[in-house]
Amino acid sequence: MRLAGAHAAVRRIWTVELHPRAGGPTLVCPSCTAHTSALKASSARAAALAHLACHARADALPAHLRSCQCRARGCRWHPRHRGCAGPVLLALTRDRGGRTWRLADACAACAAATSNTAVVPDTLLGSPRSHPSPCPPASAHGRPRPGAEERVRVRVRVREMLTYLGTALPRFTSPAARQLALQCALRSDTRGHVTLPAGLLRGMRLHGSRELWLELAHAHWLELPDFRTLPVQLRLLDAAVLDQTPGRRARCRAAHWALRPTPLILPAAPPALRLTALVLAAHTSDHAEHGTDMDVLTRLCGHSPQQTRELLDRLVTTRTLSAWHHRRETDEVFWQLPQPQARIRPGVHPPQHQTPRPC
Repeated sequence: MRLAGAHAAVRRIWTVELHPRAGGPTLVCPSCTAHTSALKASSARAAALAHLACHARADALPAHLRSCQCRARGCRWHPRHRGCAGPVLLALTRDRGGRTWRLADACAACAAATSNTAVVPDTLLGSPRSHPSPCPPASAHGRPRPGAEERVRVRVRVREMLTYLGTALPRFTSPAARQLALQCALRSDTRGHVTLPAGLLRGMRLHGSRELWLELAHAHWLELPDFRTLPVQLRLLDAAVLDQTPGRRARCRAAHWALRPTPLILPAAPPALRLTALVLAAHTSDHAEHGTDMDVLTRLCGHSPQQTRELLDRLVTTRTLSAWHHRRETDEVFWQLPQPQARIRPGVHPPQHQTPRPC
C-alpha cells in the first residue's frame, strides 16, 4: 500500500506583516489570524520574530517529513539556480524593508539563493528556561582546553549566531557593531539582560565607543545602556535570541572563543579585519582547504564583494592566511591556513651540519 502524499498537506510557511498605523505598527499573521494592538516601533521587529518562533515550535515536524516549501511553489522566491540540494533548513526572509517577515522550510540551496535570507539554527528555537544563570567565571587555573568535538561545537554556535545576525541586523551594520551584537546575544539571559564588564569592552577595543550602541539602538535591536555605570548593563529587544539552546555556560564559551577565534587571532587589527577573520574561523574545518560562498562572507561581514576581496588580501599580507582564491563559476571562496612551525625549546639547538674530520 502506497502512502505517498500522506503528508502532502504539511505546510511549514509562516508570514507576519507589520502594518504602519498612527499609534504604532500592528502585527498581522494570516496563519493564526492574529492581530495585535499598536506596538512600539522599537519592539515591532522583535515581536514579529518571536511570533514566527512560536509557530515553528508549535508546528514542529520530524526532519524526515520536512520538505523544501520553496520548491513546492516552483522556487519563486529566488533567481533560478541548479535545483534543490542539501538539508532542509528553517529560512528567515525579510521583505519590503522589514514590513514582512517569512519563516519557512527550505533546502540549503534555495535558502542560499534567496536574498535577505538567513538560516535560523535550531539553537534559537529551544524551550524557554525560567532560571537564568550568570556566565561562569573563569577558573583560577584558566579555562579547561576543550577537545576536538567541543571546538567544533563552539565554532558552530558562533557561526549560527553570525548567520542569524546577518538578517536580524541592517545590511550595512558596521563590523564593530556586529562584534558587539554577537557578544551581547551569546551572553544574554532568558530575559534579554546582558552584563558586559568594562575589561571585556577594553579587550575588544570598544570601550567608550558610544556610536556602536547608538547604531544597534537605532536598529531597534537593544536599549541604550546607562554609560555612567560599570559594568555596562543593557536589555536586548530581539526576542528571537532569548530562548537559545544550549545553556548559557556553553554559549559563554562560544563568546570567549569569538574574542580570540583560533587559528585566526588578530587582537590588534581593525574591526573590519577582525570580523572577517572571525567569520573565516567559524567556517574553518579540519580539512586542508576551507571554503564557503562569497555571498555568505559578504552578508555576515556587511561588506561588498570588492571589500571582502581586499580584506582577504590583507589577511594574506599579515600571514594570517597563506592563500585564498575565488571560484567564480560557483561563487565560492577557499582559503588555506599557514603551516604551523615547530617550536624549539630554550637551550636546545638544532643539529648543525658538521664537516667530517680527516682520518
